[in-house]
Amino acid sequence: MADRDILERLEAVIASRLAADPATSYVASLGAKGLDQILKKVAEEAVETVIASKTGDRASIVHETADLWFHCLVMLAHHGVPLADVLAELERREGRSGLEEKASRSQGKAP
Repeated sequence: MADRDILERLEAVIASRLAADPATSYVASLGAKGLDQILKKVAEEAVETVIASKTGDRASIVHETADLWFHCLVMLAHHGVPLADVLAELERREGRSGLEEKASRSQGKAP
C-alpha cells in the first residue's frame, strides 16, 4: 500500500520548487508561466484521465490520475491553498450523502 503522507511531501516539494529557477524545475517553469498555463495543464490532465478511464486500461488510469492530482497540487500552491484545507473539506463531507451535499450547496442560490 502506498504511503498516504505522499501528498503532504509532494505539497512541500511543489512549494519549494515554485520558488526555484524556472530553467531547473518543471514546477518553477509552469509557475512562471502563470495561472492560465497551470489551469491549462489541469484541464489537459483531466481530459487525459477521462480518456484513460474510457479505455479501461488500469495502468493508464493510475498514471493519468497521478498527473491530474500533481497539477491540482500545483494549482493549490499557486493560490496559497494548503492541501490540509482540501482534506478538511473532504473530511467534513465524509459520511454525508452526495445528494445532501449537493442540495446544501444550492441552497440560497437563485434558480
